[in-house]
Amino acid sequence: MPHTQACGCAIRQAVRVIRHGCSVMHYHGSDTVITEASPAQTQPRLLDEVRRRLRLKHYSLRTEQAYVYWIRRYIRKHLPRHPRDLGGPEVERFLSALATVDRVAPSTQNPALAALLFLYREVLDVELPWMDKVVRARRAPRLPVVLSPIQVRAVLRELSGREALMAGLLYGSGMRLMECLRLRVKDVDLARREITVRDGKGGKDRRTVLPERLAEPLAAQLELVRLLHRRDVDEGFGATSLPYALSRKYRNAAREPGWQYVFPSSRRATDPLDGKTRRHHLDESVLQRAVRAAARRAGIDKPVSPHTFRHCFATHLLESGADIRTVQELLGHNDVSTTQIYTHVLNRGAHGVRSPLDA
Repeated sequence: MPHTQACGCAIRQAVRVIRHGCSVMHYHGSDTVITEASPAQTQPRLLDEVRRRLRLKHYSLRTEQAYVYWIRRYIRKHLPRHPRDLGGPEVERFLSALATVDRVAPSTQNPALAALLFLYREVLDVELPWMDKVVRARRAPRLPVVLSPIQVRAVLRELSGREALMAGLLYGSGMRLMECLRLRVKDVDLARREITVRDGKGGKDRRTVLPERLAEPLAAQLELVRLLHRRDVDEGFGATSLPYALSRKYRNAAREPGWQYVFPSSRRATDPLDGKTRRHHLDESVLQRAVRAAARRAGIDKPVSPHTFRHCFATHLLESGADIRTVQELLGHNDVSTTQIYTHVLNRGAHGVRSPLDA
């Protein structure tokens, strides 16, 4: 058998080991002998076990998808060897190559590191030594993109309907995009003009302001949600996804109007976690595309995304004289130093300090 053909056969057999839990793998020159494990000895497929552990620890679906992607990429990089036969040096080389060869950003390298640490610590039960030799992607200090109030109004005027309401909420309350999309009916308090953000970044809850100008259109949106939910119930559906194990603790909560998403998807879909048909929240790409198109129509050359409205919320509040601690609380930042980055983009100069020459 030619060498290249033998290598290809060995790789395919190695994949079979990873996927189907074959127990023994012997090499004899170019020949490879694989002994199948008995049904009682067969282990779950590696990636299936990764998913099971992630769900057991209540990781989000997005985190699960990212971890599985990086673990699969790591496995393919080192075929035909199994991850259990690898260790710290291989992980270090893999992560260093991301920074030196692929030149990825720190926001890309860090999830890869977290995924591999999870694989070894939680799934394979292997404690890796501290990988101090990993070449880290350099995180350069970046200033946020901030629009002027006139530019914000120009972008908002180019939006309409549901997208205009969502963009207005991002700018008027400082919520992140996914916090807005995951907003539930029960967390909108029109009487107190208040929004409760549940399970935000870092798993924290917080309260933020509901703009007076959006109270009426938001009330109309909630009424549409109630009508849509009533139709789903009449058609034999009406249940939504609940966080953690609330669906077992409160069996009827998923069908209650208060737990429905404020911005539901236009179609019902199958939940990848349990296979049930539910109405999920709107996909984030809907608003992302709408905001980019609106910025182009408004003639703004800056890179504008839904997250830009959060930056504008913080900056414009500080420009109007709001206390930085209040802004920190509304944004949900752990440390005030994170909020202080917005003082660098105030119209009044660095750190919001007026130059003595102007005085």
